[in-house]
Amino acid sequence: MNAKLLLEDGSIFNGTSFGWSGSVAGEVVFNTGMVGYPECFTDPSYKGQILILTYPLIGNYGVPAESERNGLNAVFESKRIQISGLVVSEYSANFSHWDAQQSLASWLKENRVPGLAGVDTRMLTQKLRTHGCMLGKLVQGEEPKEFYDPNRDNVVAQVSVEKPVTYGSGKRRVVVIDCGCKNNILRSLLARNVEVTVVPWNWPVEKEKCDGVLISNGPGDPKICEATINTVRKLLKQDKPVFGICLGSQILGLAAGADTFKLKYGHRGQNQPCVLVGSKRCFITSQNHGYAVDENTLPAEWEPWFFNANDGTNEGIRHRTKPFSGVQFHPEASPGPVDTKFLFDEFVGRL
Repeated sequence: MNAKLLLEDGSIFNGTSFGWSGSVAGEVVFNTGMVGYPECFTDPSYKGQILILTYPLIGNYGVPAESERNGLNAVFESKRIQISGLVVSEYSANFSHWDAQQSLASWLKENRVPGLAGVDTRMLTQKLRTHGCMLGKLVQGEEPKEFYDPNRDNVVAQVSVEKPVTYGSGKRRVVVIDCGCKNNILRSLLARNVEVTVVPWNWPVEKEKCDGVLISNGPGDPKICEATINTVRKLLKQDKPVFGICLGSQILGLAAGADTFKLKYGHRGQNQPCVLVGSKRCFITSQNHGYAVDENTLPAEWEPWFFNANDGTNEGIRHRTKPFSGVQFHPEASPGPVDTKFLFDEFVGRL
């Protein structure tokens, strides 16, 4: 079946449909990763987005069987596919992998996510790098009535848990503010003998008895999460450790008094170089975000921690004297390198 991607500037990219046969609208973004599409597609930070994969061949190892460990899905980053639509250069209908249970197309169909193949994704990515992220519609048959910008909505509320859930039984207790938390963040904490309680994005965490708080990743504009920002402001008046990841770092920055801004096309992939401020040490990181902290607006008691070697934007902040810090990248990766997993050791070590 023929399908097409329509961009808000009038551009049209024709291709062949696979997966679900419906039409969707959302923000069009790209990811430069070579592997890990099952983990990538289930990352809640992609809520409301049509994803372009720059790697040319997708689907060749299928989709693994689901399994559970410690009450969490052991394979995927959430319970379902989070992207709204998928665009690839070439879709491999024939898959081969020892752990594959089904094809990518059948998995997309189960989750009502359309795919578009046969598109020049290199040209499309160059267009987005030049113009910036754009709104788009992946159309099959009847078109959606209008373009949709997920950044105008509280998409965090759409992916957060509705009530607290506890995992593990460690000696120390961490509360995770779920703004769209990846499962591997929870797995990383559980592996360090920590009891983890996941709470909704607007939960009054300052009233919880715990040893530390982690603010998770998530989709959309951090400024829309006013309830979370207000909660973190209260946490910063205490002395218990607070650690933010991705959107969580942006929320931490806003709560501290800094500002955030939207990146031209975002950082999405497994190959983003981040440099530790004050050194020449560079880490290769996994990332998925469209906003960043403006480090020039940080209050005097806060300092930049990491910066992106490609564009110089902020990749981490920390308080100069108190145990408050955040990073824009994903130390838990999945998919991607785990060069910065030591940050979980540092966080747990402060509890």
